[in-house]
Amino acid sequence: MRICDLKQKEVINMCDCKRLGYVSDVDFDICTGCILAIIVPGIGRVCGLFGRDTEYIIPFNKIRQVGSDIIIVEIVAEEVLEKCKF
Repeated sequence: MRICDLKQKEVINMCDCKRLGYVSDVDFDICTGCILAIIVPGIGRVCGLFGRDTEYIIPFNKIRQVGSDIIIVEIVAEEVLEKCKF
């Protein structure tokens, strides 16, 4: 599977069945080539326009299933997805 294949997949949280969005980028270790996290952009500022305020960084160990069109992650309500403010 290529990184461009991951970008076409929607990310869904299996704990609350919430749609988090589509993968925008992948964080990986240059030395080992292993994926460390997937990055999903947050909600748009104004009706999806003018960019985004935050992005979610989901660690690789939270990914439970990669299907043909979706990625299922397990993020429990008490855990907070890491957000990067711009």
